[in-house]
Amino acid sequence: MATIEDFLKLDIRVGVIEEVQDFPEARKPAYKLLIDFGPTIGKKRSSAQITHYYKKEELIGKKVLGVVNFPPRQIGPFISEVLTLGVPDANNQTILIAPDKLEAISGGKLY
Repeated sequence: MATIEDFLKLDIRVGVIEEVQDFPEARKPAYKLLIDFGPTIGKKRSSAQITHYYKKEELIGKKVLGVVNFPPRQIGPFISEVLTLGVPDANNQTILIAPDKLEAISGGKLY
């Protein structure tokens, strides 16, 4: 069973997607994202399998949640620096987790 101490080890922050690129080398359809997590964390790259629900142009400026303190992960030729969080639909397609209010600040920590 996980403890509150385990949860507190995760650094989950609000970020704003600034750039979206196709990721044709990925095994499953995915995008390469550049996400701004504010002045403390900065801009980080992530790979996300979100092509089913999201077009590249609609992702620009979208606020998302990401785990910023995992080690970088090699995904094909790409280094993913953060884990962008999502949940599955009934067909296991990813729906992004995002703050429900625009007032959520970039870099804000989940608690």
